[in-house]
Amino acid sequence: MRPDLLLQHFARLAEAPDALPRLRLFILDLAVRGKLVDQDLKDEPASYLLMRIQAENRQLENTFPPLAEDEQPFTIPQSWAWIRLGNAAHVEMGQSPPSENYNQSGDGIPFYQGKTDFGLRHPTPRYWCDLPSKLAQKNDLLISVRAPVGPTNVASEECCIGRGLAALRPHHGVYLEFLLYSLKGFESAIAAMGYGTTFVAITKKQLVSFAVPLPPLAEQHRIVSKVDELMALCDRLEAAQAERESRRDRLASSSLHRLNNGVDPDAFRDHARFYFNHLPRLTTKREHIQQLRQTILNLAVHGKLVPQDRSEEPATHLLDQLTANAKAYASEHGIAPPNPDPISKEDMDFPAPSGWKWVRLASLFKVITDGDHQPPPKANDGIAFLTIGNITTGKLDFTNCRFVGEEYWKSLSPYRKPVFGDILKGTSKNSNMFR
Repeated sequence: MRPDLLLQHFARLAEAPDALPRLRLFILDLAVRGKLVDQDLKDEPASYLLMRIQAENRQLENTFPPLAEDEQPFTIPQSWAWIRLGNAAHVEMGQSPPSENYNQSGDGIPFYQGKTDFGLRHPTPRYWCDLPSKLAQKNDLLISVRAPVGPTNVASEECCIGRGLAALRPHHGVYLEFLLYSLKGFESAIAAMGYGTTFVAITKKQLVSFAVPLPPLAEQHRIVSKVDELMALCDRLEAAQAERESRRDRLASSSLHRLNNGVDPDAFRDHARFYFNHLPRLTTKREHIQQLRQTILNLAVHGKLVPQDRSEEPATHLLDQLTANAKAYASEHGIAPPNPDPISKEDMDFPAPSGWKWVRLASLFKVITDGDHQPPPKANDGIAFLTIGNITTGKLDFTNCRFVGEEYWKSLSPYRKPVFGDILKGTSKNSNMFR
């Protein structure tokens, strides 16, 4: 899509998922490629500006070799020029002062250590320094050069910078705001230069050699004005999007609340119809899906997921059969049969649907048991030994599973050995097995 068409449909495109962060990056990419605003033939070409910058650098004895054609990352407008970052700005690498020279009581000047101190534009001090090692001046660009590499901020006052930062002071003819947007646009490319095993970092040599495009000074100002305008539009769209998502979240939450807590059957059907008619709009986030899953389970155990059929055998008959099965199993294995306490009305969270019956959990299983309370002998292979970590995902995970030997396995009571169809439930103290 052509840039002009994209900007024409800016608001509509911003509705797509994750569109605004990508649009912000695209705006910066257009800016540094000379495609965001038109070139003006009356502007003094950047080649003249570059000569003045080079003369200033020679006076400062701070020159770096020009870029060869094969070093230029992409084609720029004819009136622009490529320049190394070390020629565009004075680069001051940070150096952390001794720990006894900085404090949290506000004595001295602000001391910034790295990206942790950055805000949206300016850093916020957490430490101060009374004997700084390296200084950044007010309005210097601060760039993170260690873990992570690339993020930028602007110094709001004179400050001390640690070795996680470098300060960039633009030379005459390089507009501060344009260089800031350029570095933001090239952030991923700068980060890609980082290396290191303990933490990723870049050196001064890498930083000063990095290539940035240089437009005519008047065009730098026009580009910044356009970027500011579009970023402000992004901010407004982002705020509107956040408000819509907040309203959607409240609507989804209230809809599920009505489903979970409704009593009147007709009202319940209306709420359910509304929710599922608008399901795509009410399930746009992972947490929406989790809430819906929980609601489905809640409706199931409340008897609201499917209608009751009066012709079906009531749950009391099923309970009699389960009790008989549990007694037979207990007799076979020489253990006590389940003997759950009766349930009072106070124990019931809600009235049971017609044909249902409240029971204790023990009434549903032949046996509820846990594993051997003694640490089992370890083996290199054999029978898998499960712990709470093997079931926390909701399914059996045998990754890094320990083993016990065959003899130990055979010594266990039969009712302590899980078989196909058993339910394993993790608790804070042990793992219970429902059979």
